[in-house]
Amino acid sequence: MLEGVHLAEEWLAAHGRPEVALLSPQGHANADIMAWLNTAECAAVMLADALFRELSGTETPAGLIVIATLPTLATPPATDRDTLALDGVQDPGNLGCLLRNAAAAGIAQVVLSADCAEAWSPKALRAGQGAQFRLRLYEDVDLPAFLRMFQGDTLATALEDAASLYSARWRHPLAWVMGSEGQGLRPETLAACRQRVRIPMPGATESLNVVAAAAVCLFEMTRRDLAAAPPV
Repeated sequence: MLEGVHLAEEWLAAHGRPEVALLSPQGHANADIMAWLNTAECAAVMLADALFRELSGTETPAGLIVIATLPTLATPPATDRDTLALDGVQDPGNLGCLLRNAAAAGIAQVVLSADCAEAWSPKALRAGQGAQFRLRLYEDVDLPAFLRMFQGDTLATALEDAASLYSARWRHPLAWVMGSEGQGLRPETLAACRQRVRIPMPGATESLNVVAAAAVCLFEMTRRDLAAAPPV
């Protein structure tokens, strides 16, 4: 269930026509929603306002809910592709933001342990702002096994026995491994990683939110890649 015209537009751009659109009376009067509906050319059903509010996951419904079939992946996660690996990230808002970071940094594959929040839940979808539609998402993955098979560098964010992110050396493909909000990485996941990196923090704060930490790491990778690229 994709709520709001932005997610509907992102789905249409990435995957084409969805199954059906549900409209409230307010949505039927919204010019942006009706313009999207004309472009999508999908079936539409008008719901009574009270029923639409029951289905909506927000306090102020946007007037449009799109029902779409989840994309299916026929192959297991690749072990030779840049990857974001998430271990026990349980807040769906954080998860959605992490997926948005990954998509923005050019990471095309994300693998999630079984105890992560659901990547396609309404809150994760709202936080991801359509990032889910641009990524290859693998849920319920045995992360230690995946990391042991990974054919490139695997970098765990950790505070102890870790090199500075800004002096660490790596080569693609990379798997960036981020842990849960409270506990960090499980010992078995950490043990399967080949490198540990930490983000230098000269201030008084002990650690960063997992979303902020991922953004720092992913865009340090992006900075190095851009600096190494030949001039255009």
